[in-house]
Amino acid sequence: MGQRHLDALDEKILRIISNDARISFLEVARQCNVSGAAIHQRIQKLNRMGVIRGSQFNIDPEKVGYETCAYIGLYLKEPSQLDEVTSRLQEIPEVVECHYTTGGYDIFIKIYARNNHHLVTLIHDKLQPLGLARSETIISFREAIKRQLPVPDFNDTDSDDGEVEDMKLNSEELTVE
Repeated sequence: MGQRHLDALDEKILRIISNDARISFLEVARQCNVSGAAIHQRIQKLNRMGVIRGSQFNIDPEKVGYETCAYIGLYLKEPSQLDEVTSRLQEIPEVVECHYTTGGYDIFIKIYARNNHHLVTLIHDKLQPLGLARSETIISFREAIKRQLPVPDFNDTDSDDGEVEDMKLNSEELTVE
């Protein structure tokens, strides 16, 4: 599990940058009481490990003309075409998320459209030709919550990955190593 290679400094860095991706390395270094070079090296390491998947500016879809946000469950005529359909979905810029799911849908997507008419056009002209048996569309009225996941405590002794922890019994308490 990748988390095993992260320490308390990595945890602190992740907490700081997840709150403000534009914070300077020097400010992170100041808050962590280490050098700017150390922060730069740690962030490079976190990037290489895939813990940090980049940084980006978040554009408000409504401010640039996308008034409709929808989630669409796709049922494929041929589920074996999952990879091909996903590749073709990547070519549709309005599709911003694509998930393989359990349950009734083969694929679940998030899509933005300029308005409801544009959404119907996207479904009819871009999605239906992908080989759909059918689709179910849910229109979002507004996004109520959007946030980063909290950074877990890497020093937490609870293990939920199936590994058995070595334990020692003290006379007064049970300790985990």
